[in-house]
Parts: sequence; C-alpha cells; structure tokens
Amino acid sequence: AEVLIPPHTHRPRSRSRVTRSSVRPPTPAPVHQFVSSARRSGEMVAASASASLARCVAHKTSASGSAKSAFAGKPVAPARAAASRARRAGVTTRAVVTPPQTHDNARPDTTLRPVSAAAVDSSKALEQFRSMGGASRYASEAKSSIVSIGLSIHTCPVEVREKMAVPEDKWEEAVAELCSYPHVEEAGILSTCNRMEIYVVALSWHRGVREVEEWMSKYSGIPLAELREHLFLLRDQDATSHLLKVSGGLDSVVMGEGQILAQVKNVFALGENVDGFGRHLSGLFKAAITAGKRVRSETSIASGAVSVSSAAAELVQMKLPGGNFDGCRVMIVGAGTMSRLLVKHLVSKRCTEMTIVNRSAPRVEELQADFPEANIKLALMDEFLPMAAEHDVIFTAASTGVIITKADLAAMAAANASVGGQRRLVDIAVPRNVDADCAEDENTIVYNVDDLKELVELNKDKRERAADEARELLSQEQAAFEAWRDSLETVPTIKRLRGKAENIRAAELEKAVAKLGDGLTKKQMKAVEELSRGIVNKLLHGPMQALRSDGTDPSQVSQTLVNMHALETMFDLKNQNAPTRGRK
Repeated sequence: AEVLIPPHTHRPRSRSRVTRSSVRPPTPAPVHQFVSSARRSGEMVAASASASLARCVAHKTSASGSAKSAFAGKPVAPARAAASRARRAGVTTRAVVTPPQTHDNARPDTTLRPVSAAAVDSSKALEQFRSMGGASRYASEAKSSIVSIGLSIHTCPVEVREKMAVPEDKWEEAVAELCSYPHVEEAGILSTCNRMEIYVVALSWHRGVREVEEWMSKYSGIPLAELREHLFLLRDQDATSHLLKVSGGLDSVVMGEGQILAQVKNVFALGENVDGFGRHLSGLFKAAITAGKRVRSETSIASGAVSVSSAAAELVQMKLPGGNFDGCRVMIVGAGTMSRLLVKHLVSKRCTEMTIVNRSAPRVEELQADFPEANIKLALMDEFLPMAAEHDVIFTAASTGVIITKADLAAMAAANASVGGQRRLVDIAVPRNVDADCAEDENTIVYNVDDLKELVELNKDKRERAADEARELLSQEQAAFEAWRDSLETVPTIKRLRGKAENIRAAELEKAVAKLGDGLTKKQMKAVEELSRGIVNKLLHGPMQALRSDGTDPSQVSQTLVNMHALETMFDLKNQNAPTRGRK
C-alpha cells in the first residue's frame, strides 16, 4: 500500500507510535522515501492514518533528537530541505508502509510488501496463468459471435409464430435485409411450423442482437416490447449447441422425429448460393446435418412410436405374420388429423395401398393430393360395412361413435390367409368406433387407445435413454465445429504475412532493377523475378505450415493459434489492415 504525500501539505501532530527499529535513514537522492511500519489488529492502516504516520516519520528522521525536539522543528531541517528540492523538481514524495519484524527469522507479511516486489510476482503469475491456458486467446483481438435469436413452440403461441414465418421464396430477401445491418456479417433462417430461428454472425453481438430484433419487429408488424416476451437468445457455444440439438431431434415436440433434419438440410441448400450465408454459418449447418445423421444412425432415438397414430401403425406391423404390410388390405375410417398422421406413418412403412372411408369426399381428395406416392381409394360412409368385409386391417378414427359391432363381424368373411385369417381392428377414436363386444369374435383382434398408450410410454422411455447417448455425440460434433471455427482465425494472419512478404519482395526487386538499369533482357528480368518469388515462398513455407489446421484436432488448433500470435508479433502483422472477412 502506498501513500502519496504532497510536499506542501501541512504536517499536523500524530499520536501514532513509531519504533526506532522501523525507521530507515533518508537516502541522499532527489526523492526521499520515508518508511515506517504499523500493524493494527492484522489490518492495513487506513490511507489517512498512513499519511499521518508517514509525516510523523519525516519528523523522526534525526537519530539523536527527542520527540520534543523533533516536533519543535529543529532536527527536521534536512527532511524539509529535501521536500523543498523534490517540490521544485516536480517530484512527489512517496511513503511505503511495510510490516514490522519482531525478530530476524520472522516470516514476512506478503500483503504489505513493497510495490516493486509485488509487481514482479504478479507478472510471473500472469505469465504462468497464460501458459496454462487461463487467459483468453483472443483478449487482444475482436472475434465475431454466432448468435441465435428466435421463437419456438416451447415459448411462443402459434399466433406470433405465423407472423414471423419466412417462406422459401422470401428466404434470400430476408437474409439480404439482415446482412444490410452494419453489425451483421452473415445470416440464416430456420423457419418451420414449430420454430422460427435466426442465426447470425455479429461483429458486436449486443449491437447485432438489437439490429435483428429491429428487423423481426419490422417484418412481423409486432411491437418489439411484445415480441421480446417470447424471444430466446443464445450466443456462441450455446447457440451452436442449440442448433445441433434441434437437428438431432432433442428439441422437438416428438423427440427424435426426422422431419426437422430435413428442414435443416433445406436451409443449407437455400444458403449455398446466397452471399449473406457465409463461411461460418455454412460450416455450422453442415456440422448440424452431420450431427443429426449420427444421432439417428448411432442411437435408437428415432425408433419406436411416440404418438397414437405412429403407435397404431407400428403395433399392427409388429403383429402381422410377416412383420410388414405386404399383401395386406388396409382401410382407414375418417379423414381428420389422426387419419392424416396415420397415412404418413403407413407410407413410411411402405404401405401404399389403402382405402379411406369418410362422410364427404373433399378431405379424402386433399389426402390424395398430399400423398401422391400412395394409392388412396375413396369411399363414403354409407359403403363402410360392405367395404370392411373386403379388408384385413381397419383403422378407425371417426367422430361418429360406434360404427361396427360383433354382429357385423359375424356376417363378414374371414380375413386373408396372408394375415393369419384374423381381421385387425385398431380403434384410435375417442369415443370408440369399435364396440367392446367385437373382441369376442374369434376371427378378430381388437386394439384400442389404451393398448397403444402403453406402447407409446414404453417407447418414450427408450428414447429418453437414447437421448443421453445422443447428447454425447452432439458434444463431440460441437467440439469439432468449435475447433474448425478457431482454425479460421489464422486466415487473416496468413493473408497479412503473405501480403507483407510480397510488398517487401516487390520493393526490393524494384530497387535492384533500378540499379541494374536497362542492361537486362526480358528473359533475364523474368528469371530475377522468379528467383525473388522462389526465395520468398521457401522462406514462408515453414510459417505457413505452422498456421494451417483442418480443425479436426483441438490440441493442434491450440498450437496453431499460439504460432499465429507468435508470428504476428515477430512480423508486426497486427499493425496491418486485416482483410475483409465473413461473407462469401
């Protein structure tokens, strides 16, 4: 602790006790240090008390003087003269408080050491801290941030999401508008029925966020204050981790569903020829696609039905003798949401021949248009019982109550031998479409919603266990992406180093040619220029190799970044203008 004593300050009396052993004689220099020691209850003396103590020491510098003569002012003339000389020289007298020592072997109190020693130790500690990786590698330079900001089904109602939806034909225009803001380098938009997420590379992340919010409010027409109630905001590793989880299906309503991976692939495809979808976001979405594929191929997160419709299709497939729908005549009663999902899951299981029975034709015609890969036949509800006798598996999802009884089944012929001669009735409607006594028919097997829910819960537990494995895979992919992104930091340094070497080569060549005059032929001039280029390239080969990394090995990336900072210092590259980065 140091106390500065202005030379012109009046020195009042002080009652602080000062021992003779703690007083050092003034050194014969323009600046005099007066050192005293004090300890009060193990705490450092307050600044005001230290000042008084130092002044008291200044009066006690005469070894033969008494306390009375010291305060009388006679023996302190040398001290005052020294202070006067320091004042004229523009130097401030400094007092340093150090701890007293009771004996020669006393352990020094490091909290009150002189500043010079503390500074030396601090420098050593900082150097050690940096060598251990504790200091930021980018503390001395700006680095863009990857930011994710948006809305999802978890935090935002559909009324707000639909206003923010960005269709494919407006995707490129929206990205261009976002990149027109001064702090947004790159932009990409993931817009689905369940989420609308904007990913940007921002030069200044908080300014970039403000600009993205401004665009979202302008695009949707929703006041910013209202929009902020539903927004989520993630930055850098949190943002990249989120996209990888989304692509892996861990953030979906139905965990592990595959549609979101196709939507992430679509964003990457849309951005391939768009200037604003630059190198960083292109690499991020490529990593997300790789992560999504690994999660589905190396874990069982995508297996097992987790909705009633998917469970119905899966359960029947499991119970059929061949384990598939080959040769099976399938009927669906109803054309609502449950039936639509059922068609989707049946098609995914290669069941493309089916009949849909409904009270009216328009909804069935919509399904025919939405699933062109399936051969869907239309029948009206009046034809249900005669048509049911011609089918082996009947899914019911109508809102009309009971439509089939045990007596109706008794009048029907048995099912095909390919399905074991037993007809399957799968009732996923509430209230039920299949009467309870149908289960008594010996040629019929009945499944209802309760049977399906048991399968759904079992599959959910399996997916939760698979999700733990998926998170481990995602962490590996994120580490690989972050290492690749770190490796990009050397690109500006490579360009600076190459540019500086080329400038020096060209300048020295010009000087040499000027000295030689016009005596060189074109062939000789070409040979001299190629010689200069060859020398430069060979000298730069080693440094360039030290700056290159593919980002696959994080330890190699760390060493590359150390090399980068060393070369920037050796060649004074930080003072050169950095090349423009970010966009294609």
